[in-house]
Amino acid sequence: MRAAPMTFLASRSLLMSLGAVSLLTAVSAEAQSAPPPPSRPPLTLDIGGYADLQFAYFNHGENQNRAGGSQRDSRMAFDTTRLVLELEAGLPEYGLKAEMEVEFEHGGTGASLELEYEEFGEYEMEVDRGGEVLVEELYLAKTLGPEVTLSVGRFYVAVGTLSEFYRPTDYLGTIRDEAETLVIPNTWDEMGLQLRWRAPWGLRLTGQLINGLDSTGFSSQLWVSAGHQRRFELTRATDLAVVARADVTRFDGIIFGASAYYGDTTRNRPKPDLVRQCENANPNVVAPCGYVSAPLLILDAHLSVQRGPWRAKALVLWGHLENAELVSQRNARLSNLLDVLRTPVSDNALALWGELGFDVAPSVGLGEAHQLFPYVRLDYADTQFKPRESLFNNPRFRRTVYTVGAAYTLRGVAVAKLDFSHRRLGSDAFRPENTVRLSTGFSY
Repeated sequence: MRAAPMTFLASRSLLMSLGAVSLLTAVSAEAQSAPPPPSRPPLTLDIGGYADLQFAYFNHGENQNRAGGSQRDSRMAFDTTRLVLELEAGLPEYGLKAEMEVEFEHGGTGASLELEYEEFGEYEMEVDRGGEVLVEELYLAKTLGPEVTLSVGRFYVAVGTLSEFYRPTDYLGTIRDEAETLVIPNTWDEMGLQLRWRAPWGLRLTGQLINGLDSTGFSSQLWVSAGHQRRFELTRATDLAVVARADVTRFDGIIFGASAYYGDTTRNRPKPDLVRQCENANPNVVAPCGYVSAPLLILDAHLSVQRGPWRAKALVLWGHLENAELVSQRNARLSNLLDVLRTPVSDNALALWGELGFDVAPSVGLGEAHQLFPYVRLDYADTQFKPRESLFNNPRFRRTVYTVGAAYTLRGVAVAKLDFSHRRLGSDAFRPENTVRLSTGFSY
């Protein structure tokens, strides 16, 4: 029996099917012969963070710029001070690590209106304090051997105590120490390079090359702390700064050391307006005769103790600004839109603080998961310490704060604190100021 002849369409369909099968077979064979894609190295992730809420009562007004100091008042303030999220990602096979830290301040983002008494009661738009999102750390780190690490990016400036002890579980007070935050930026972070070496005998060395401060933010009240560059999108780094720090960690529970910061501050101003004048200057060159140099030197010695039931911290910090008179003269003519205080900056500043606590949790029957520290703290800051003769040494800028309180911690994670502080300015002519604060938060 003969098979029926195939039509033209049937032959075309058969050929196409055979072609598709051949193509799939070829692709499959090629896929089987191709080398497998390289496997991704194992990635380690570590997520952390901390938060701080504040409830405060004040018996004084906000305006300290009066003849007798602040007026009597009775007011309260609540603040979602900060929420910080941290992420660390590492490639241990290659000795690489990336770390980032984002802080949400005052529960929001944007700008707020503030009454600024240092500027004769002007209303000013405070972007920095109106609630904002800040990237405080973002860097890549490479281990160069077992004890050396090189980092590039944004990190904390290794000056003072707050560069390492900034979580609410790190200090006993309801707020970070007032002395340090009045003189230098609070949890000071900048961009640059960092080299750390864990040397023998428990010595830990840190070297940093970072962008310098902007001298338009310097003032009588806050010395150089407002020179932290936050007002513009780009960070000016024409003037760089160097930081050196040495810590001794040889003794269990005790860390002590010193640090030094040095860097110019003139060429990081928003405009090249602090320049030298000369005859026959080339109009096509920015600052043809050079800039007025205003280098800043900061030195500190610090101590941290966490041994047995005792906890303590202490700091002595001194700073000197060269050509402070010329900086002040130029700052007095800055635009209001720049949102700086424009008051004269002192040549020198001094900050001292210390706190001491003793864990009484076992004495009151609490288990090992609990810690309860009654504590005392002393803050002293003088942002016009031994100024030049032409600058009036205003006693209003010498502030001493005595604080007593208690700090409770559960497993080193949850924290609740209550304290009372008594602030005195540098003359009995100024009214003392009392504050009661309650804070709570976590650190994980």
